[in-house]
Amino acid sequence: MKNSKGIEIPEDIEGWGELRPYEGPFDRIKRINKKHKRKASAVIRSVRPEEAKYYENIGQFLSKIDLWNGMTISFHHHLRAGDEVIIPFISKLSSLGIRGITLASSSLSPAHEGLVKFVKNGTIAKITSSGIRGKLGKAITEGVLETPVVIRSHGGRARAIEEGDIKIDLAIVAASASDIYGNANGVHGKSAFGSIGYAMVDAEYADRVAVITDNIVAYPALPPSIKQINVDYVVKVDRIGEPDKIATGATRITRNPVDLKIAQYAAHAIIHSGYFSEGFSFQTGASGSALAVAKFLKDEMIKRNIKGSFAIGGITGYIVEMLEAGLFDALFDVQSFDASVANSLKRNKNHIEISSSFYANPFNSGAVINNLDIVVLGAYEIDTSFNVNVITDNYGYIQGASGGHSDTASCAKLTVVVAPTSRARVPTIKERVSTIVTPGEVVDMYVSEQGICVNPARTDLKENLKKSGIPMFEIQELREKILRLTGEPNPVKFGDKIVGLVEYRDGTIIDTIKNVIT
Repeated sequence: MKNSKGIEIPEDIEGWGELRPYEGPFDRIKRINKKHKRKASAVIRSVRPEEAKYYENIGQFLSKIDLWNGMTISFHHHLRAGDEVIIPFISKLSSLGIRGITLASSSLSPAHEGLVKFVKNGTIAKITSSGIRGKLGKAITEGVLETPVVIRSHGGRARAIEEGDIKIDLAIVAASASDIYGNANGVHGKSAFGSIGYAMVDAEYADRVAVITDNIVAYPALPPSIKQINVDYVVKVDRIGEPDKIATGATRITRNPVDLKIAQYAAHAIIHSGYFSEGFSFQTGASGSALAVAKFLKDEMIKRNIKGSFAIGGITGYIVEMLEAGLFDALFDVQSFDASVANSLKRNKNHIEISSSFYANPFNSGAVINNLDIVVLGAYEIDTSFNVNVITDNYGYIQGASGGHSDTASCAKLTVVVAPTSRARVPTIKERVSTIVTPGEVVDMYVSEQGICVNPARTDLKENLKKSGIPMFEIQELREKILRLTGEPNPVKFGDKIVGLVEYRDGTIIDTIKNVIT
């Protein structure tokens, strides 16, 4: 069957079951209320007053609980490059002979390259994640797994858990502080990482939940981001991660001239878009160029005496500074990027920790992003229909993350995609991106170092920007201009095997990823 993007989608995939083809940004969302479908739920379990939850190490914990082949285990990625929970835990399971696991991590990074051997020996049979990078992404793209990975957005993952598409048997929740009864957070201790938002849905819906911590504190651990009523086990380890790699100092604004030019154009376009006004809401990423956009907007907010309502998403120290300067009323934090952010969460009542469901789940009574005015997003590729790829690189390998890209793009009043026109002489603008993650219907503007391209559907936006002084192009025109400089690159050779399914936030399949032929 074909989805509305004209992409062939299998009716079902062994290991995942029946698939739903993408129809449009809100088609399934509009229908879901009419079905009166109920949310999934965890099993009922009870802990008597005399029962203990605490285990002194992972080995002791695993020797006491039920384990089986084919179980689904979830993890979160708040520890980022410093994570020392996922691989040791999977290694222990492998040594116990557990096979066929479904790994349901909120995201996977180069820190998890060691999982390749557990895929090869059969410990891991299936993976669903927002992102996969490094050697693991390369191995998957080359076909090491029999069952395709499923890539989900952050809001889409929350939806999948609540709808029952992901049924978690055991959720592993790393925390930088926990008491022996399972109240836990990520803002205290030597391994503090800030918000624990991606694990909140797992803790609520998994059949069993284990908090893994290197910092046992007196009862009650405050604030209880993860609450004892959802926690079955508390496991002590030497450390959950390498602090220097979890969050180091402050993410820095780029000094790259090309990226600065892009940021200047993006900020200028936002200022003249019609959405930069008192009470506007905002999200940007943690890259150096994204922070540069925030800096330029900050300067203009001060100049014009404009105050925003809220900022959201992955929060950096720079955004915290804007809150403390009184430029926003509140920050909604689902993931913290800088060391300073955890301290802000502890002391500032207007810096609010939220779950990924609160952030971006399309199947609740209104995620925060429904009220988002402006979002600035990156891209590996964008095509002449404004479809965006943030998953596969120039060589066709899975090396990125869906994250909140399609979530925020679908809801924001102004979606701005920023990227240079080429990387290593490979054009960013394609006739068709290799992998659609965010559909062009919800992308309003592409900004490069050459100028801006406005989606033809946004005639109002184009009219607002005509007098801005920013160079403007039709996207096909800009593509042809760049091709004259770079030439057309050799196409990536793909095979017939589907190695990945890209799920749109509503649970439909927007694209497939085929194996790369080397």
